[in-house]
Amino acid sequence: MTTKHFLGLLGFAFVAAWIAFNFGYALLCLVGAAAFYALAAVLEGELDLGDVQQRLRSPSGQREPAAPAPMPPPRTGRVR
Repeated sequence: MTTKHFLGLLGFAFVAAWIAFNFGYALLCLVGAAAFYALAAVLEGELDLGDVQQRLRSPSGQREPAAPAPMPPPRTGRVR
């Protein structure tokens, strides 16, 4: 099943729930499905909560550059 097929099925289910119940219940079902999808992604290691938290904290939504690596100590003239 491709992403397009899955999203088409999800859209159909959303509209079916909207018609059968009402918009509020259909929206609640969609929110619940998204929450469980996110939980499954975290459990499988596909979603890193630290990365998400860092993106939410930075003003532009981009990753902050990593700190530069420390410089190695200067070499002396002696050979060991």
